[in-house]
Amino acid sequence: YENYTAEYFPSGEQKFERLKEELEKARKFIFMEYFIVEHGVMWDTILEILERKAKEGVEVRFMYDGMCSIALLPYHYPKILEAKGIHCHAFAPIKPALSTYQNNRDHRKIVVIDGHTAFTGGVNLADEYINVKERFGYWKDVAVMIKGEAVKNFTIMFLQMWNIWEKTPLDYEKYLSHDLPQQIEGRRSEGFVLPYGDSPLDHEPVGKMVYLDILNTAKKYVHIMTPYLILDDETINALRYAAKRGVDVKIIMPDIPDKKYAYLLARTYYPELIASGVKIYEYEPGFTHAKIFVSDDEKAAVGSINLDFRSLYLHFECGTYLYRNSTVADVEKDFENTLEKCIPVTLKDCAQYNWFGTKAGRFLRLIAPLM
Repeated sequence: YENYTAEYFPSGEQKFERLKEELEKARKFIFMEYFIVEHGVMWDTILEILERKAKEGVEVRFMYDGMCSIALLPYHYPKILEAKGIHCHAFAPIKPALSTYQNNRDHRKIVVIDGHTAFTGGVNLADEYINVKERFGYWKDVAVMIKGEAVKNFTIMFLQMWNIWEKTPLDYEKYLSHDLPQQIEGRRSEGFVLPYGDSPLDHEPVGKMVYLDILNTAKKYVHIMTPYLILDDETINALRYAAKRGVDVKIIMPDIPDKKYAYLLARTYYPELIASGVKIYEYEPGFTHAKIFVSDDEKAAVGSINLDFRSLYLHFECGTYLYRNSTVADVEKDFENTLEKCIPVTLKDCAQYNWFGTKAGRFLRLIAPLM
């Protein structure tokens, strides 16, 4: 799409403030789709806005992943929201039965407002994402807001998922608005933006292919931020080959992990990557949950997709691909600012890792596709 604007948020706090502003402007409909929802300052504030908007006649639809029903929300939470005037679905609620489909979680983070404004990124609806609650040091996350024609892609992504649970599917045309904000209508934007979705059901790993395309076409640099590093051979080879071609490949990982087993597993990849020229850093203030790829001051991907098997193969995911526009520079600036707060990892550091942790990580690598 050409007719659009994009704005990057280098923290969950900034995304939260802007999201509240945009929700207040809603006149027709609000669609929201999230992986994690937990009561607290963030969700309670947004819920109050949604409830008020529903009373004003705005059509509000909210969808969240059913994993939340394990500990974060009541099992029948959709009925609670329906009583507030908010249409709600829980995606694949957890049931006490053996089923492989429960591996396929809805990991997307999508907001669509009136068909012309959309948000995505790594930020869920819980207080650690805006650092009201501290869990693993400072929680570093990012998001992007798109306005304009490109929002159609997010509208369609949401409706595809929503209609899974509807006896009478919603009509797409009703929501594919052609009424763009005045500052965007008729504007020829710089570069392009492409929102994209990924599904485990179509045997086409779109999220992975976007990342591999960036790695394989880079000429100067590829800078990556990810909370997890659980890689298949194809991705390992792409990272190593880019570095061996002279591309500056840097990866920022958390210094304080949210999942100890994932951290131990990620560290088993460090030696072979570092030996090939990939530079790895750990974010000293805490946990980085951001998922970004940025390359050559030309292209960037911001979304929900981690560098692990679950995101790349098993989950429903989404992202925004930015090409040759000023927002790419904002993503790179955030990477450089974050890098200043990171500790470089060396081969010597890898050799000094705890013996038990190293053995545990190597064992976990045997079952990495399940993690």
